[in-house]
Amino acid sequence: MKNMLFPLLLLIICFAACKKSAEGPGDPQTEYDNAKKVLAYIHDLGFPSDRIVENANEFIVEEDIIFPKNMEVPAGKVRAEQYYTGSLVSASNVTNIRLMVDASMISMLSEINSAVSQWNGVANCSINWTVVTSGSYDVLIVDSNLGSGVCGQGTFPSGGRAGSTIRINKAQIAGNSFAQRARTICHEMGHNVSFRHTNWSAIGESSATPVPGVGGTDASSLMNGGQCGSGATTLSTKDKQAAAALYP
Repeated sequence: MKNMLFPLLLLIICFAACKKSAEGPGDPQTEYDNAKKVLAYIHDLGFPSDRIVENANEFIVEEDIIFPKNMEVPAGKVRAEQYYTGSLVSASNVTNIRLMVDASMISMLSEINSAVSQWNGVANCSINWTVVTSGSYDVLIVDSNLGSGVCGQGTFPSGGRAGSTIRINKAQIAGNSFAQRARTICHEMGHNVSFRHTNWSAIGESSATPVPGVGGTDASSLMNGGQCGSGATTLSTKDKQAAAALYP
């Protein structure tokens, strides 16, 4: 009888341990399921499969927009008001978006401050960025090797919070003027608060819907894509109108 109980006890212990492990944090199945939800959300925004690149922890869309696989996917259907993602930064968070400057970006602190001043200077708009170099933050700006031709990347908002990351390819933009370097940073900050590319149609990107009352093309838009080193260096009248409409 003793010999029969010992294997039985081992079986019970093994089953309990395996069950606990399967239900523990970081379950690969849970992470996989959320990644599928994120991909479905990207498609729901109108981005076609051939514009989506999958990496280990994120999806990159149209070269400069980041969707982390662990992001909180907005509930319900995407609202038909764009050129933005349908997911906004909440009113309580947008008034103080803390931008952490990584050590790798300190050499471009002047360009960062210039970009921040542009967004903070939009009239009748609640968007407000604060530059920090220590402590808590909402968005991290960091130097990244993004390959030839890609100047920067920004993360769209989720869960009422600004997109968490801005990647700047310093080597790619080093030869640009000060105004153009600041423009790249300002452009990616626009993605962090939900803006898409204003010229999405002209550059062959997925369909988008205009911000109510502020639609149409805009050659002067700083949020035009594919213009690193040559695009507008200040937020256009329509850029400012759209920001004020989305974040009054």
